[in-house]
Amino acid sequence: MKNVVKNNYLVNVGSRIREFRKAKNLSMESLAAELEIDYRQLGRIERGEINTTILSLKRISDVLRIPIGDFLD
Repeated sequence: MKNVVKNNYLVNVGSRIREFRKAKNLSMESLAAELEIDYRQLGRIERGEINTTILSLKRISDVLRIPIGDFLD
C-alpha cells in the first residue's frame, strides 16, 4: 500500500474515532482512561499518526459501543 493511501486511511479511521467519541460527549482523557492508555496515544490514533493494532481498535469500539466496521467506512 502506498504511503499516501495508507496515511489517508489512518487519518480517516482516526477521524471516525474522534467523531464517535465526541458524539458520546467523551473527552480524550476520559476515553483514554477507560482504554487504559495515555491520552496522548489516543490523540495520535485520532490524528492518524500511528497505525494502531486491531486489538486496540476493538477495545475502542467496545468502549464506545460502536461496531468496529463503523470505523472503517
